[in-house]
Amino acid sequence: MKTISNLLISVILAVWVVAIAIISAQNAAPVSLKFFTYQSIQIPFGLVLAFSAAIGLIGIAVLQPLWRLGDSPQDARLDEDAEFFVDDEDF
Repeated sequence: MKTISNLLISVILAVWVVAIAIISAQNAAPVSLKFFTYQSIQIPFGLVLAFSAAIGLIGIAVLQPLWRLGDSPQDARLDEDAEFFVDDEDF
């Protein structure tokens, strides 16, 4: 089951990368980002999109282990019990 989920994640990630590449190629016009009074230099929209996607992926990769730290040992025990009690009538 873990192999299928890894394959699905890889396919979704590949589709996003292809979508970013297509959007980047079609939108080569330079843009400038503004945040309150700060303004960036003009860079191509595709580059902004690629950096945003990369920062999002890195952010999720960093935050995911922190989410697991919040799980209590009782939650882990309940997950183990749920796997133990499987209804055999469906098989």
